[in-house]
Formats: sequence, structure tokens, C-alpha cells
Amino acid sequence: MELQILDAIQTIRTPILDRLMCFITSLGSAGRVWILLAVILLIFPKLRKSGVIILAALVVDLILCNGILKNLVGRTRPFDVNTSVSILINKPRDFSFPSGHTAVSFAVVAALFFSGEKKLWKISLVAAVLIAFSRLYLYVHYPTDILGGIVVGILAGYIGYRVVDWFQTSILHRADQVQ
Repeated sequence: MELQILDAIQTIRTPILDRLMCFITSLGSAGRVWILLAVILLIFPKLRKSGVIILAALVVDLILCNGILKNLVGRTRPFDVNTSVSILINKPRDFSFPSGHTAVSFAVVAALFFSGEKKLWKISLVAAVLIAFSRLYLYVHYPTDILGGIVVGILAGYIGYRVVDWFQTSILHRADQVQ
């Protein structure tokens, strides 16, 4: 059934969409756009905590998604199953589940949401959905890889938020008491 969904998406391919989806998917590669966002937020004192939460979420996501789950599940990519589809990007060499692009994107969305960034999380959500869809369009992930990436990302964002919150209230509070 998942291949049928991917094949249905292939019916909307156009040269313009091909270029657009390749660009959108590149935004999520290695979390570059999200790391850049975190660095930008770190520059501004009022947004610094959100930047730190994003960085913590990215670390948690890297451990969960790429360090544990991809290797544990070991799922073959759809283009290896249906070799008749032409792939528009360099073929990813790691496993398919969960989608790392999706997980990292939703980790940032969740981190921004939990940190209270009312506008930024919504803008990031749009970007995350587009990145997730691009992975289906490009035939490099199954729909369940995307769903798994969303779940892992939200979990990573929440854990990142909780770790920074715990650090701020526990460690820094103790340091203040010592002085």
C-alpha cells in the first residue's frame, strides 16, 4: 500500500516541482537550515533559550534517529524496492526508517512550540511539512517513515525542552544558591 501512495505522488511530477522538491529537501539535509536557525536565535538574548532548546533537540534527534532507530529497524528504501522510478537526488545510503529529514524538522517545530515561540513554530511547521512531503515526492521514504520521523522529532523536541528546562532550574538554581 505504501508503494501505491508513493506511485500516486509520482503522477504529479513536473520539471518545476522536481526542482522545487529537490531544493526543499536540501533544506533538511544534515539539519543545516535548522542549525542555522538555532545559531541565529542564539545571537538575540530574548531568543537565546529557544536556540539552546533547538540545539538540545537536534542532539537528541541525532541520537534517537540516526544513532539508534535507523540501524535497529534497518528498513530498505523505496527506490531499492521499485527500481523503475528515477531518483532526482543522490541516493541516501542509510536506512529508511524513520525519515531523518522529517525527524530533525519536527524536532525543531516541537522545540519552538514547547519554548513558547508562537509565530516561529508555525512557520517552521510549514517548512517541516514541505520537507516531509519532498521525501515522499523524491521516492526516498515510505509514508510510515515520515510518520515515524514526525513522532521521533516531536519526542526529541520535547526532550530537548525538558533537558534545558531542568538544567536551567536545577543546575543554575543551585549555582545561584552557592553564591
